[in-house]
Parts: sequence; C-alpha cells; structure tokens
Amino acid sequence: MHPQLKPVLDSISNVLLGKEEQVKLALTCLLARGHLLIEDLPGMGKTTLSHALANVMGLEYQRIQFTSDLLPADILGNTIYQPSSAGSAQGTFIFHKGPVFSQVVLADEINRATPKSQSALLEAMEERQVSMDGTTYALPNPFFVIATQNPVSQAGTFTLPESQLDRFLVKIELGYPHPQAERLLLEGKNTSHGQVTPVLNESQLQKHQDAVAEVLASDALLDYVQRLIQATREQVGVPFGLSPRGGLALLNAAKGWAYLHGRNHVLPDDVQSVFLPVVEHRLLTSGGRYDRALCQTIMDEVAVV
Repeated sequence: MHPQLKPVLDSISNVLLGKEEQVKLALTCLLARGHLLIEDLPGMGKTTLSHALANVMGLEYQRIQFTSDLLPADILGNTIYQPSSAGSAQGTFIFHKGPVFSQVVLADEINRATPKSQSALLEAMEERQVSMDGTTYALPNPFFVIATQNPVSQAGTFTLPESQLDRFLVKIELGYPHPQAERLLLEGKNTSHGQVTPVLNESQLQKHQDAVAEVLASDALLDYVQRLIQATREQVGVPFGLSPRGGLALLNAAKGWAYLHGRNHVLPDDVQSVFLPVVEHRLLTSGGRYDRALCQTIMDEVAVV
C-alpha cells in the first residue's frame, strides 16, 4: 500500500467493517478522477461509505435524495429574478447554485428519479461544468460523484440509461457483512461516520490524483488492455463492446489501483483487479442484462503475453 494512503484505507475500514476490497475500489475511483456507482439493497452501508470518503479527505459534501418528483433545478440550481433595489434602474437574474456544486456529491438512490432528472448530471460528470441560461459554471476541483442505486427489481426504480452508466468509472456492490463484522455492528462497537477525521486535505488529494495520471503503462501492458477491449467487441450475445471511453476507463482505473498499492507502473494484475468493476456495467447483452460471469469469462480467455 502507498504509505500516505494506508491511513485513509484504515480509517474508512473502521467505519465500513469487513469491506476492504470495496473501499480500495472506491479510493481507486477517486484517485483516478472517476465517479463511483454503488448498487445494493437499502441498509448495506452505501451512504456510510460516501460520508466516510468525504470526511477522510476533508472535502465539501452534499447529499441529494433522488425521488420521482425531483427536478433538474433541484440538482443544478436555478436562475431567480432579483427585483431592483433603491437607485437601480431594473432588476437582475441571479443564478443560485444547486447541491451539485460541491466536491463530493452523493446522488442517493439515483434510479428512483425520472430519466429527465438523472440526465441533469451528464454534463457535470463528464465535463465538470454546468451550463445554465447560456452561461457555463465550473464545478469544484476535485469533483467526485457517488451514486447509489437499488436493484432494478425493486419497486419505483427507473433503469439508468447506458450513457449515464458510462459516466461511472467503477461500479461496486457492498453485500452483506461478514458474521464477525455484523456482530460488532450489533454490539455497537463500530465507528460512526461522524467520527471520521480528515487524513488528507484537498491539495494533497490533488497531488495524488496528478501522480496517478503519471503512472507508467508499458507497450506490452497496453497490448494486453487492447486485447481485452477487442475481446469485449467480439463476444457472442454482446451487441456493443467497450467504447474508447470504456477502454480509457479501464486503463485509468488500473493506474489508480497500481498507485494505491505503491507502484509507479501498471501490471497485468492491476488490470485484472479492476476489470470487473469497470467493465460489467458497460457490457449490455442482447438479453438486456449485465452479466458479471461473461466479464469474468472474457478476462479468463485473454492471455497475458
């Protein structure tokens, strides 16, 4: 582990008991300047992880509860008319920023909002900006969206479109806790997210993010990544393989994973560690579902040369 990031992992792991692998993937996503999607049943610790990530990095945090009546303006903000004051000839329109203008934004239960409201995040997540009434507003740096969603089989959910899913670098599932961890929860011995104190600050995080971008990927490693990308495009039952943006996401996540583990170069093991969380939600089968077993088969069949 990177010596400066090990305390970050330990601090979050004290909150989210028994989920070190998922915490590593969440940190990898943040280091690689991506966005994180967490899919699981209610009450699994999705919001707890989000709070802990923001607190441990000392970042500004806003939570948006997505519901069926949520409007884009509730996310982005709105332009409001300001009447004229004394001595002023006429009133003006003032843009009031919404909760998306924060360094860490939790889009809680994102798939409970309508597609119109979901799409309000598309520009923000891709271009780190918001366009409103002909004016473009830059979002904070760093800018990290964590979205949680309930399984689509649950009532009152709207399936996220492919364009929205593609904005998320990594998708994870927390799952049920291990029996020992759940016993600690029942005994009340876990650390609440409110007690997580900052381990890094904003400038330190940005330096780590810049360092991740400089992690080396050899020609042989890039060949391996390209073979994986091509394999997704040649699979029977998969109409569309990874896009160029999906291929870049795989490489960037592998760089973040390598850096988190204290290396300045990417190994095939790094690519394999992030392949399923990066690729699964991007490969839609002809049956209209996302198949984790298929992604595992692709990875197993592509040899490391």
